[in-house]
Amino acid sequence: MRTACLAFCRSLILSSCTGIETNVYAHELASVVVWIGYIQWQHDNGFAFGTHPILRPLQNIKRMDAVLAYNDSGQPVEPKWPDADVIIGNPPFLGGKKQRAELGDKYVEDLFTLYEGRVPHEADFVCYWFERARQRIADRKTKRAGLLATQGIRGGANRAVLERVKTTGDIFWAQSDREWVLDGATVHVSMIGFDDGKQQNRSLDGQSVNSINANLTSGIDLTKARRLRENKGFSFMGDTKGGPFDIDAETAQGMLAAPVNPNGRRNSDVLRPWINGSDIGGRNRGMWIIDFGVDTPESEASLYEKPFEYAKKHIKPARLSTQREVYTEHWWLHARPRPALRDAVRILQRYIVTPRVSKHRLFVWTSIDVLPDSALIAIAVDDDYVFGVLHSRIHELWARAMGTQLREAESGFRYTPETTFETFPLPWPPGQGPKANPRVEAIAQAARELVQRRNAWLDPPDASASELKKRTLTSLYNENPTWLQDAHRQLSEAVLAAYGWPKDISDQEILVRLMQLNADRFAAQQKRTTIQ
Repeated sequence: MRTACLAFCRSLILSSCTGIETNVYAHELASVVVWIGYIQWQHDNGFAFGTHPILRPLQNIKRMDAVLAYNDSGQPVEPKWPDADVIIGNPPFLGGKKQRAELGDKYVEDLFTLYEGRVPHEADFVCYWFERARQRIADRKTKRAGLLATQGIRGGANRAVLERVKTTGDIFWAQSDREWVLDGATVHVSMIGFDDGKQQNRSLDGQSVNSINANLTSGIDLTKARRLRENKGFSFMGDTKGGPFDIDAETAQGMLAAPVNPNGRRNSDVLRPWINGSDIGGRNRGMWIIDFGVDTPESEASLYEKPFEYAKKHIKPARLSTQREVYTEHWWLHARPRPALRDAVRILQRYIVTPRVSKHRLFVWTSIDVLPDSALIAIAVDDDYVFGVLHSRIHELWARAMGTQLREAESGFRYTPETTFETFPLPWPPGQGPKANPRVEAIAQAARELVQRRNAWLDPPDASASELKKRTLTSLYNENPTWLQDAHRQLSEAVLAAYGWPKDISDQEILVRLMQLNADRFAAQQKRTTIQ
């Protein structure tokens, strides 16, 4: 009887655990782990285990792609997953921006086609595992799933898959922020357990809660914040160059000093100062960029001799090596030149930029002749009131709650036009502040003082070159001296007064009130739309 029991248990353990893996080494390693687990079970329960050999081949772990396959006609299809009551896994961490480089253009395009309308194109690779597990639960082929993801799963395009999870089931367990060692580096991850909604007890970060929102918080659900029409058309991702169009100051000056071109025009038409995130958090490097605009034909671009020949030599080969039409058809133009951004800032004297990802949420002014990289978010306003509101404690709380922390512990949080800026209800929308209002002016004055004090610290007249190199906004906010704290406190108090809220209001209450204000303004805009 003991032998029969052992045989039954062995069959149960080895056959009930199945898996999917593409990597040959990882596939074999997974099989070994299952065998070792079985041997440990035998040892712990007093059973003798075989020794000839100790480990034997297993067919449970399939070597296959988990999210993309092809049928006999070569069309992309979803691979068949093994039947299972529970799905657990650690899907590959691969950001949306890195997928083409790692997986190839064809794979990514087929992935987009197969999961169209279910997983956003900008989502991280891990999101496809969440969608597949969700669908299996919705189809009653699986009862539960528990998957690992980067913290990016909580926001932006990634969060859409968790929102879908909550439409057909619910999240019953989660660790929103847990350290994880990957390739020797400490990163931050999220762990998420979900089902069809039957599990009534819910746990978030080790605490019992009534519900878990799609951004892996409990209580007020900021994921329900709606985009406000009053904020639309002011915030944009910066230009995506799609190639080495950026050049150093020396190269740029050589082109600017060149004689007039055959079209009678100077190269200054197609050369602009260029900044990215490192120029905001660090010292401005004085970089430039070759920019032929949005739709300049090749024949016209070629008349700017030096810039065009530089592009032909350094940019064209890289652009033609990819299969993406946006890169090859117009290789001399930037991949995403952001015409709406260009139009929005053209009529201004200056505009605001902030890093798309930053440890500190920093806002700075820049001239309209400067082209921002896609690593920056541009806010197309030039008044100190909006700048002040954005740099206040109130907006930073909203931005951090709506954004997501990146994998690396110190990388910071994302900021996006759609989910962060367009959902944020300012005291008065951009361009709609009351004229000569003392509360608006108080915010503007506090913002001007903050900028003046920061600039004085960044560029003192008697500082040496080595000293200036150390003086960056990142180092300033890391140090956070008393005078900087005072400047931000004065600014935040002015913004709170504009909202009509008390100075001693808690962070949580600020978010509650902002969420209610968002809901009220969205309802009002819907009502206006209905009347029209």
